[in-house]
Amino acid sequence: MMSTQKYTVNQYMIESLLTWVNDKEIVIPEIQRPFVWESSKVRDFIDSLYQGYPVGYIISWKNPNVRLKNGQVSEGKKILIDGQQRITALTTAILGEKIVDKNYQQIQIKIAFNPIEEKFETLTPAIAKNKRWIDDISIITKESMFKIVKKYFKLNPDIENEEQIEKAMEKLFSITRKQIGMIELSPELDIEEVTEIFIRINSKGVELSQADFAMSKIAANEKYKGVTLRKIIDYFSHLAVNPSFEINDEEFKDSNFFQKIIWLKKENLNLYIPTYKDILRVAFTYKFNRGRLSDLVSLLSGRNFETREYEEEIEQESFEVLNKGIEDFVNEYNFKNFITIILSAGFIDSKLIRSQNALNFAYILYLKLKEQKYPYHLINKYVKKWFVLSLLTGRYSGSSDSVFDEDIKKISKKDFSVFLQEIQDAKLSNAFWDFELVQKLETSVTSNPVFNVFLASQCFFGDRAFLSKDMLVRHLIEQRGDIHHIFPKKILQDMGYNRGMYNQVANYVYTETNTNIKIGKTSVEVYTKEVLAQCKTKTIKYGTIDNKDKLIENLKQNAIPEEIFDMKMENYEEFLELRRKLMSKKIKKYYEEL
Repeated sequence: MMSTQKYTVNQYMIESLLTWVNDKEIVIPEIQRPFVWESSKVRDFIDSLYQGYPVGYIISWKNPNVRLKNGQVSEGKKILIDGQQRITALTTAILGEKIVDKNYQQIQIKIAFNPIEEKFETLTPAIAKNKRWIDDISIITKESMFKIVKKYFKLNPDIENEEQIEKAMEKLFSITRKQIGMIELSPELDIEEVTEIFIRINSKGVELSQADFAMSKIAANEKYKGVTLRKIIDYFSHLAVNPSFEINDEEFKDSNFFQKIIWLKKENLNLYIPTYKDILRVAFTYKFNRGRLSDLVSLLSGRNFETREYEEEIEQESFEVLNKGIEDFVNEYNFKNFITIILSAGFIDSKLIRSQNALNFAYILYLKLKEQKYPYHLINKYVKKWFVLSLLTGRYSGSSDSVFDEDIKKISKKDFSVFLQEIQDAKLSNAFWDFELVQKLETSVTSNPVFNVFLASQCFFGDRAFLSKDMLVRHLIEQRGDIHHIFPKKILQDMGYNRGMYNQVANYVYTETNTNIKIGKTSVEVYTKEVLAQCKTKTIKYGTIDNKDKLIENLKQNAIPEEIFDMKMENYEEFLELRRKLMSKKIKKYYEEL
């Protein structure tokens, strides 16, 4: 059986494409964010068209035809999923329209043309004063060539080769009749097929995610306020990175949506800085009880998963539900409460969180439990435990759509305490704490999520830095303090240990800079004996502790075995094994107390 051709490749004149854009037969959804090309790139693009050079294909994906409530069928529009920057460049340079730049300001990029040299440049004050230049090539869509040429000759009476000028002007006017290839993808294609086609065609190595496709569906929908919804997603993620960013969108600033996110301007987020993809993923999974963003793309098109048809009621409902999910995501109370919960678990700095997916699902869980009206103390407890469990087990590492989907479906159907217990029984057995977790700590990667959980546990318990009476580990993490090698690195190097061995995380501990410098290259058997001795002499050489009970407690807080006092440098690997076990026990105690 022959497969159905699910795309077509056609050549269209630029003037036709621009007409379709104006008539909204082709929708530019801004899925790649506002216009980001520099004006020089617009100039080079226009020059390529003028010279007849290839400028690549654009890709459109036709929205499916939707059955309206009155039984009629609405013809789907084409959504531009690749080529936005090129079409937008034509819109501003050829049509002379204003566009939104990367700073969200409305601008027109004016390209000037010198018909004598057949050269293009971005308009500057100097060029504007030079009569040899045509200030703005968008004039070709507003006046006739005869009129423009006549005016040019009048301004430049000394020109001798008028025929050359006329030929150059004919070539300039022919730009709108140049053709650009369009790959038109059928609405029957699923999102995985569209993604594959995009990757194979796009030579720049750029990838569109499922969130990008969802954003294209949102931004292309005017009927259910998709444009406004796209803006709140985009502006929130922008303000999260840069609170001082000024929104130059008066229409949006007059809307209720602006008031919902304006609180961000007073904040300086560090722990959780969500991208537009994160916002979409959290809002969708939380409100739709689904984890695959490809389903969101289908739902926003009005897909009925049972009949496989597209219906207006489903499209409308999907936009309404997503809108509620986005509102709950950006809500100041929700967002700040969630951050407070994560902070209270000891994750005081973003560098302790290397899994954005784990953070995303923790927020999904917070919103879902709040929606299910769990009391706050239980929400606090469950979100912390689930977040730490996710990090320890790598639950959302890699491709997580299927895990998101499985988890949210179960969470929406059963009591969370039951579900949590099931996962704990399956993933956090005694074998996990006694063996698997110990093995996971056998690494030299300081960004390892398990090591970061250990550090979070120290922040949670209010542990003091190694050999310090007062300085807390959390303070050193906040101040980007020193990580110290318990068994000095230089000596281990001299003993022949490689980087992966002397930099084991089980050999790391936070300590004050002065203590770190003082120990320096002193062997472990020397400085530990002196630390023990200073508890008797009260003459402090290393750190600030002069009491043995406090010293033993300090070792305990840092998961360092007391056997260290009897060890020599040759006992390094034995020390690592003992400390990994203590670190694992500390993490277990921490998890149980969350």
